[in-house]
Amino acid sequence: MQDLLHTPLKYKIVVIIPAYNEGAVLISVIKEILLTGFVIIVVDDGSDIPLNKMLQSYPLFYIRHRANLGQGAALQTGFDFAKKLNPDIIITMDADGQHHSSSFNSMIEPLLTNDADIVLGSRFLSPGQTSVPIMKKVVLHTARLINYIFSGLLLSDAHNGLRAFNATALQKITITENRMAHASEILFEIKKHKLRFKEVPVTISYTAYSKKKGQSIWDSVRILFDLILHKLFK
Repeated sequence: MQDLLHTPLKYKIVVIIPAYNEGAVLISVIKEILLTGFVIIVVDDGSDIPLNKMLQSYPLFYIRHRANLGQGAALQTGFDFAKKLNPDIIITMDADGQHHSSSFNSMIEPLLTNDADIVLGSRFLSPGQTSVPIMKKVVLHTARLINYIFSGLLLSDAHNGLRAFNATALQKITITENRMAHASEILFEIKKHKLRFKEVPVTISYTAYSKKKGQSIWDSVRILFDLILHKLFK
């Protein structure tokens, strides 16, 4: 593990990975990212068996929640920690192996050219690039319409965890939705702070493992319920 207070950062790009009960797949994800030279923050969201021993031989920052709070909470913890590193760019990605570092260049480019403050990965901008399971596709397209109703922003994809933020977005965005409704909350924050955003095509790998870890229909119902509560009590 790296010591935050005594480690000069060679790179100004930080990758945040929320993780819950992950195993060998997370190690593969980390090894892939290490090849980029980017700084890695793993937020262990209360895994039944702490991930620190599994990760102790890798040069990364490790933070653990004592209890499972949800991906939104894990991302906010990662954001708060990343601010201490003063990065230029922050990338968020899932721990289940469905996202790949091969997408990083296209995610980062609009930030480097100052064309956007936030870049959102989309699995639907390049037809045929990603084989999305039929039920997953139905859920995602329904979610994008619900997002549009609540946020006024119509995206091609919904709840894609692969995102990139510049320093301005990092400072302005605050996530209060602990669980999966955080994806919609990020859109609310984009609109609230008038942040510039862009979608770029990315490839998502669906394996038996990632499908098992992914959202169910019931999860989608819970997200809708959380969104309604968010709008009512904000």
